Amino acid sequence: MNTNFTHTWEQAVSWLRSQPEQQALVKYCYYDDPIESAAERFSNSQEWLAVEKLLQGSLSGKVLDLGAGRGISSYAFAKAGCNVTALEPDPSALVGAQAIQSLVDKTGVAIQTVREYGETLPFAANTFDIVYGRAVLHHAQDLDKLCSEAARVLKPKGIFIATREHIISRKEDLPTFLQSHPLHNLYGGENAYLLTEYTNAIKKAGLKLKSAIAPYQSVINYAPMTEQEFQAKLSTSLTAYCGGKLAATLATNKLLQKLYSWLLSQKSNYPGRHYSFLAAKP
Repeated sequence: MNTNFTHTWEQAVSWLRSQPEQQALVKYCYYDDPIESAAERFSNSQEWLAVEKLLQGSLSGKVLDLGAGRGISSYAFAKAGCNVTALEPDPSALVGAQAIQSLVDKTGVAIQTVREYGETLPFAANTFDIVYGRAVLHHAQDLDKLCSEAARVLKPKGIFIATREHIISRKEDLPTFLQSHPLHNLYGGENAYLLTEYTNAIKKAGLKLKSAIAPYQSVINYAPMTEQEFQAKLSTSLTAYCGGKLAATLATNKLLQKLYSWLLSQKSNYPGRHYSFLAAKP
């Protein structure tokens, strides 16, 4: 396994942006400019709309965005009327704290940026109504500590939500995932945990796990594939058993969609697939 990493995270993303054949991935990761357009696109995405639906009446109050990166999620929370603190240790103007400040300057949204790591949150206990992280937990140096800190700063009845976390089935699968990641060989910062490691860390932190959302159970995980594309995928599968017109009609059935998402998630075993987690502080 490569241990001679030559790039910072910012340099790795800058390299990705310079590759003509990687522009679809750049846009899918919201690394494209202008940053305000990328943030607005995320705030209108099916992924974010599904997060809003998952939070239901809880989308309000003070929000801590862990590992906020460029600030796209912070922007979405701020647009929704939340009081947002973006936690981002990287100072980068492309993918870190300076990028968030640029987003604030260009859009006028109110986001407070704090440069610190999730394992050492500089906030008093019972401060936030929501602690959120998009693809953040798998970067933790100490997963138990990060979840414990998230629980500490949550108010009672507060919500913890972690989305798009990389999962492996066995520890032996980790090298396969790392080798397949387009940037890990440059900066070396990727990781993935077992599903039980995530759920145990959340529970050990004193949080009540409400749901562990499997890869195909929500567009939160399977984006950039859209819900319409997922429905078309179901329709194609059903065509093997009935005519195309009937298959298209059946594919609109919510119960069939739910069953299909469960079946696909059960079959999905590739290293690095996405899970999301929703928990609450008692």
